Amino acid sequence: MTWQIVAAVAVFLVAYVLIATEKISRVTVTLTGAALMVLIGATDGDGVFFSPETGIDWNVIFLLLGMMIVVGIARHSGMFEFLAVWAAKAARGRPFLILALFLLITGVVSALLDNVTTILLIAPVTLLVCQRLAVPPAPYLISEVLASNIGGTATLIGDPPNLIIGSRAGLGFSDFLLQLGPIIALLLAVQVGLAWLMFGRQLRYDAERAAQVMSLRERETIRDPRLLAMSLGVIALVLAGFLTSRLTTLDPALVALLGAGLLVLLSRLEPRQIFGDVEWETLLFFAGLFIMVGALVNLGVIEHLGNAAADLIGDHWAAGSAGLLVGSAVLSGIVDNIPFVATLAPVTQNLVASGGPDAHPLWWALALGADLGGNATAVGASANVVMLGIAKRNGHPISFWEFTKYGLITTAVTVTLSVVYILLRYYA
Repeated sequence: MTWQIVAAVAVFLVAYVLIATEKISRVTVTLTGAALMVLIGATDGDGVFFSPETGIDWNVIFLLLGMMIVVGIARHSGMFEFLAVWAAKAARGRPFLILALFLLITGVVSALLDNVTTILLIAPVTLLVCQRLAVPPAPYLISEVLASNIGGTATLIGDPPNLIIGSRAGLGFSDFLLQLGPIIALLLAVQVGLAWLMFGRQLRYDAERAAQVMSLRERETIRDPRLLAMSLGVIALVLAGFLTSRLTTLDPALVALLGAGLLVLLSRLEPRQIFGDVEWETLLFFAGLFIMVGALVNLGVIEHLGNAAADLIGDHWAAGSAGLLVGSAVLSGIVDNIPFVATLAPVTQNLVASGGPDAHPLWWALALGADLGGNATAVGASANVVMLGIAKRNGHPISFWEFTKYGLITTAVTVTLSVVYILLRYYA
C-alpha cells in the first residue's frame, strides 16, 4: 500500500466524519478535501474535469442547476402557496386531514422536484396554516419531511442520491419511476397510517379556528398568473423530456438546462430573482465530493472494495440486495446519504458489472436503502436539516431526538416493506 493510498483514505475518512458531525460547513470540508487529494497526487486536472470515472459528474451538477433555476422562477408565481392553501381548505380545516393531504402533496411533489426544494416551499405555508388552527407545527413538519424523503425515492430527480445512482448506472427518469414507483406509492399510503398512530392524538379540531382557515383565499396567493402559466408549461415540457430521454437521446441534464433557459427567456425576471434561489453551496459540495471519491477510484481503492464485496456475496444476489438495502439504510441514518451513495455507487457499479442481470437490482436496493434510511435521524438527509432550521427560525424548535424517535419508526417499517418488495419482484 503506497503512502498516497493511505493519505487519500485518511483525507476521505476525516472529511466524512466532519460532514457527519456538521462541526464545519460541509462545503468547506469537501472543497478542502478535494484540494488535498490533488496536492498529494491522488488525482490531477484531467481526472478532475474530464474523466467520467474519476472526475466531477457534470450531469448531476447541471441537472441540479437547471431544476433549481426552474423552481426558483416558478416560486415567484405563488403556485406552491396556492397548492398548500387549497389542500387546507379541501380538508375543511380538520387538522389530521390537512396533515394527511400535506403529507401526500409533499410526497408527490418531491418526486418531481428535489426534496430540499419541496420542504423550502411548503414549510412556510404549513406554519401559516398551523398558526390559524392553533395546532403544534412539529407533527406537520416532521410528517412532511419524512414524506419528502419517501416520495423523492421514486424518481431520478427526487432525491440527490438518485442523481448519483442514475449517472453511474445509466438509468433514466422512467427507469426509476417504473421500478420504484409502485413501492413508493404503497409506502406513502402506509406513512399516512403511521402519521395517525404517531400524531393523531396531538391534533384537536377547533371549529372557530377551522373557519379562519376556510376564509383563506387561494387565488390571492397567485402573484403572477402569466408566470404561473409559463412555469407550468415549462415544467410539463421538462417532465416530458425526462420521460422520453431514451427516444430523444437528450440527457436529463440537457433537458433541465433547456427548460431553465426557456423559462429564463420567457419570464423576463431580473438576474437576482432568477439565480438568487440557486443553492450554489450544494453544487460546490457535490463537486468537491465527486473529486474526493474520484481520487479513491483513481488509486484503485474502490475497485478493491468492490472485489471484496463480490467475494463476500458470491452468487447470492438476493441476499446481497437485501443486505445492501438494510446496510445502506442503517448507515444513511448515521451520516448524510449523499456522501454515502457517492462512495457506494462505484462499488455497486463493479458488482453489477461482474454479476450481470441478477445483480442489477442492487441499484434499486442502494436507492431504497439510502433514501429511506435518511429518515432515521435528524442528520440522515439534507431535507431533515433544512426542516429543523426552518422550525427553529420560526420559534418552534424540534430536537434531534424528537425527530429521530419518529424517523426510526418510519424507517423500520418502510425498509422492511422495501426488502420484501425487492425479493418478491426480482428474485421470487
